[in-house]
Amino acid sequence: MKKHSVLLLLFFLSAFISYAQKSPKGTADISLDYYLPSNFTYDEKIPTPKQVLGFEVGEWNVDYEQLIRYFEKLAESSPRVTFEVFGHSYEKRPQVLLTITSPDNIRNLESIKKDRQKLKDHTANLNYETMPLVMQAGYSVHGNEASGINSSLLAAYHFAAAKEIEGDLQNIIILIDPSLNPDGYSRYSTWVNSHRSYNLNGDPNNRELGEAWPGGRGNHYWFDLNRDWLLAQHPESRNRVKKFQEWLPNIYLDYHEMGSNSTFFFQPGIPTRDHPLIPKKTVELTEKMAAYHAKAMEDIGSLYYAKESFDEYYFGYGSTYPDIQGSIGILFEQASSRGHLQESNYGPLTFAFTVRNQFRTSVSSFEAAKAMRKEINQSMHDFYKKSIQEAEADIDKAFIFGSQSDGARSYHLADMIKQHAIKVFALNENITVNGVPFEKGNSYIVPLNQPQYKLIKAFFETRNEFQDSLFYDVSAWTMPMAFNLDYMALSSRILNLANVSPLDENFKMAEGSLKGEKEAYSYGFGWEGYYSPKAAYQLMQKGYLVRVTNEPIKLADKTELKRGSILVSMPKDPKALTAKDLDDEIEQLAKETGLTIHALNTGYTGGINLGSPQIDVLKKPEVALIVSTGVNSLEAGEIWHLLDQRMDMPITLLPIERISSADLNRYNVLVMPNGSYNTLGKSEAEKIKNWASAGNTIIARGNAMRWLADQEIAKFEFKKDEDDEKKTSPKPYGDFTQSTGARLTSGTIFHAKLDITHPIGYGYEKPEIFTFRNSNLFLEKAKNEYANPLVYTDKPLASGYVHPENLEKIKETGIIQVKKLGSGRVIGMVDNPNFRATWYGTNKLFLNAVFFGQIIKSGTAD
Repeated sequence: MKKHSVLLLLFFLSAFISYAQKSPKGTADISLDYYLPSNFTYDEKIPTPKQVLGFEVGEWNVDYEQLIRYFEKLAESSPRVTFEVFGHSYEKRPQVLLTITSPDNIRNLESIKKDRQKLKDHTANLNYETMPLVMQAGYSVHGNEASGINSSLLAAYHFAAAKEIEGDLQNIIILIDPSLNPDGYSRYSTWVNSHRSYNLNGDPNNRELGEAWPGGRGNHYWFDLNRDWLLAQHPESRNRVKKFQEWLPNIYLDYHEMGSNSTFFFQPGIPTRDHPLIPKKTVELTEKMAAYHAKAMEDIGSLYYAKESFDEYYFGYGSTYPDIQGSIGILFEQASSRGHLQESNYGPLTFAFTVRNQFRTSVSSFEAAKAMRKEINQSMHDFYKKSIQEAEADIDKAFIFGSQSDGARSYHLADMIKQHAIKVFALNENITVNGVPFEKGNSYIVPLNQPQYKLIKAFFETRNEFQDSLFYDVSAWTMPMAFNLDYMALSSRILNLANVSPLDENFKMAEGSLKGEKEAYSYGFGWEGYYSPKAAYQLMQKGYLVRVTNEPIKLADKTELKRGSILVSMPKDPKALTAKDLDDEIEQLAKETGLTIHALNTGYTGGINLGSPQIDVLKKPEVALIVSTGVNSLEAGEIWHLLDQRMDMPITLLPIERISSADLNRYNVLVMPNGSYNTLGKSEAEKIKNWASAGNTIIARGNAMRWLADQEIAKFEFKKDEDDEKKTSPKPYGDFTQSTGARLTSGTIFHAKLDITHPIGYGYEKPEIFTFRNSNLFLEKAKNEYANPLVYTDKPLASGYVHPENLEKIKETGIIQVKKLGSGRVIGMVDNPNFRATWYGTNKLFLNAVFFGQIIKSGTAD
């Protein structure tokens, strides 16, 4: 009986160790054998991670430079491996790719890549049996989901050194991208390593397990790069997309982490939430591969699940971007230790355990690729064959888009689309389609009859009907709406009549020009151009007199400078500035920004004259952006990126903790992103109120408006939830998730009406505009009729899902509202005008608040 008790104790102890991996005391005794599958032998000439790093995988979070050094050593020691730097992050960290395959394939990589492009040729006759399969693994796009990048060390070693797979590598090429977010990961690893004790403590309150704001999830500007595959707004994504299109991987593995009290997830996701453009065959192959992952998890005693979480709807994820291009994207989500050890509902969760699960699915994916290679190769080719068939059957043959007055926004959308191996054509003549004019130089055409047919549809489609009402992310991303461009589908007749030319690799935004003679009386340019704020700021920074006109000005050549146009002249006290300096500055800015700048030789202009009281002198914006605890880091990063990267404007990232001690008089614009401001007390609220009253501008987004209202700084009024005020009948407990989730507005596009005579509307040519909403904040209109420059229309839904009750609440409510506070202004914004750096069409609303908040007339503010 005693013997049986001992055996039973040993069984439970081994079961505990299989999950927790070891004692909480430390991780220095981890063995490589803990990770590696038992049925493989390894080439001793290939260095293990510990031999290069000095510690075993899972003992510490590998430093990014250490990881690169190990990958370089693998390439030096193995004929199977090549090491490549294919780009750099914002912080200039190299983006690296390890290619692992047979030595024969290594010698012929360029020809293999070239042959793979035939998969997109619907007329090609391919031998699927002999064609190599390409499997790419991308780890830790969220920098603080560290089990992925650390498992890449093991995957690289295994595929480089395992003797038993030598023959298989003749038919399979493995691409390892160890860190999709080098900057975020470096921020995270520095934090956890610098707070790691040698005697580990899994207490969730431990400092190691709670990163300082903003954490390591995002990139340098705090963006979520797992939403940027489709949008390609950041160098990390653009470089990666280029590499994806170069290789066309059959399988793409996307490694993530989730909450500590979870197990392990792999796709398929929730079946009802797959995007309709994803082929059923892709879902079928994903499910067949899932059996290999299940076996891998069961072999090491790890719990797992599939089909109950996540979705394959938005094509900006690393796991869905491949699905719309004939590849198989697979999401892996591991419960996170968020450090080296953390208590969980399942017992102590060690970092090593999380790394092992991720690594083993890299191996299981390889096993699936071996067994399914022919079927997967054929599936990709069939995808592109069918795409051409669907394109030929589609009544629409192309999409045209453009702007009459702003070539920059059109250029940036064309450039975004072009990143994805899609042919885009420039319009070489002015045409009118269904009464809408499209001008050459500012307009582009994208034919549908090309291999990326489905991806093109995803860029342009408007979708308002859905199988499921829950979304893991946004429900709409109609790109021309985000850019506020005219667009429409073209029939074959119109497409064939258009005079177009293809965009080449050196495609760049057109330069602007200076019209008229130099050393003019003054200079003027419209605010319609996307980069007009950049030009205005640079001129103010240099010390020139910069003004904005609140009424139109007509020039001798019949050009009209509309409301919001900028006038530039020498200051009264020029000091070191000369007229020639201004000429040179103007000419250079025109080239950089794509603007047409007019030389004005007289102040006696049509409309109003250049000395009119309807023209306001602008103060150079001195912007402080509140950041840190409670503030939404994604939104703060979007603002930082817009001003720093696009507008070349220096801003202060002002920690919320420093408001009490900071000299706010250094700034004239204070930006409050969405978030919680409850850490600010009454004294800070009074300080902000007094500062704004002195003639400064507050720009508040989302819940920042609620805080201002609660502190009686600005009286924003919101609609109340009717369900809180009335009794409801009992509802089934099992319906809770579906019912509450369906009421969330997670990402939908709406129609809005803009007052283009208001400074907030300067630079817009027509009142119709699209706006993006991802909240259930409903703003009542201000009592002052002039204080509502942007409101929803009475039929607001444009693209995406919204619950019917919320749709009723949204109708004709406020989006942007202006309040007066002493001689200052508070500008509240319900919707995020800078969402994911792609809402070029509403960026200007935010920039107008920055530049023109100072000139909004007191009587027009609520």
